[in-house]
Amino acid sequence: MLIIACPYCGPREETEFHYGGQAHVPYPAEPEQLTDEEWARYLFYRDNPHGIFAEQWTHRAGCRRWFNVLRDTVTYDIAAVYAISQPQPQVSAETDLARAQTLPQPPEALSGQRPPLEDAHEPQPAGGQEPAAEKEEL
Repeated sequence: MLIIACPYCGPREETEFHYGGQAHVPYPAEPEQLTDEEWARYLFYRDNPHGIFAEQWTHRAGCRRWFNVLRDTVTYDIAAVYAISQPQPQVSAETDLARAQTLPQPPEALSGQRPPLEDAHEPQPAGGQEPAAEKEEL
């Protein structure tokens, strides 16, 4: 599992985040002046590099804030995580990348309490109490 370091909450599992597309795409200054082709290009055409790419992410299961990530699209290595208000850091494929942390199973510290995989199929009673014994009908 990929671990993303939220700049506001710290490292969390990728399942807590939502990808928001390419970062640093400015809104057109005068959108009403755009032709249909120019408007379509703004809405639908994005870079698709083989390497470092600036992306927007939101921490949907945490602080719900947006931030940017510089990620290598080939290796998934994360080069930088920074607030939307900050400028894009200058990195390249030759720059030392922060290796994307991967875990075979998410740690409890990141996801809250989870039952072990072998017990995951058994329903857990609400409030941690044993279910009341069923009464026999007479």
